[in-house]
Amino acid sequence: MLQIGGGELLFLILAALIILGPSRLPGYAAKLGQAVRQLRDMAEGAKSQIKDEMGPAFDDIDWRQLDPRQYDPRRIVRDALASPPSRPATASTATDAESAAAASGSTWGAPGALTPVLHDPARPTPYDLEAT
Repeated sequence: MLQIGGGELLFLILAALIILGPSRLPGYAAKLGQAVRQLRDMAEGAKSQIKDEMGPAFDDIDWRQLDPRQYDPRRIVRDALASPPSRPATASTATDAESAAAASGSTWGAPGALTPVLHDPARPTPYDLEAT
């Protein structure tokens, strides 16, 4: 989260020693410890309150799936680029809707179709006049 390295941490401790002085530093360290304990107790209290309100459904939650750290945009793009396309649209595998859309010059299938028709390099690139 903060991504503080060893050098930065040493600098912060040295700055705290200089600014606070050796006489006031133990008091502030104790206050910091109390604040961390209070935050931990508040988090546990909130967790137990949610567990009480949700009942047995709380045990069924997969917390790893809800972890925001798994949503790294670089990893998502890398995985999407590394995985092969699910189904290439070729002339032999194209459906009737895709064939009709390809004949009409659309880059997408019929209305409601979610699979794009691959572009023919011999034809000019299509674009939407209303979008430009």
